[in-house]
Amino acid sequence: MTSSYLAQSAYNPVQSAVKTERGTEHAVFERVTAQLARAERDGASMAERVAALHDNRKLWTLMAANVADAGNALPQGLRAQIFYLAEFTIQHSRKALSDRITLTPLIDINTAVMRGLRGEAQAA
Repeated sequence: MTSSYLAQSAYNPVQSAVKTERGTEHAVFERVTAQLARAERDGASMAERVAALHDNRKLWTLMAANVADAGNALPQGLRAQIFYLAEFTIQHSRKALSDRITLTPLIDINTAVMRGLRGEAQAA
C-alpha cells in the first residue's frame, strides 16, 4: 500500500452509521418481530415457533427488568405500561406454545413499540 492510498482512505467518509440506543432497540424489535411473523405463517415448523417465542420472551424479560430498575429515567406511567406489556407477552407466549394460538397480538405489540422508538404517533 502506498502512503497516498492510506492518507486518502483515512479521509473517506465513514461508511457505517452510528447507532443510537433507540436505534439498537428498534433493530432488536425488528429482528424478533420478523422472526415471529415467519413463525406465524402457514407451514412454519414448531422449531421456528419455539425459537421465535423464546427470543421474544427474552426481549420482553429484559424490557421488564429495565423498567423495574429504580434508576430507569422513563416516566413512571410509561414504565408501568411497558411492564404490563411484558407480563402480557410472556403469558401469551406460554399459551401460544401449548395451544398454538395466534402470534398476531405479539407482532402487533412489537410493531407498536417500534413505531414509538421511531417517534411515530400512535394511530387512533
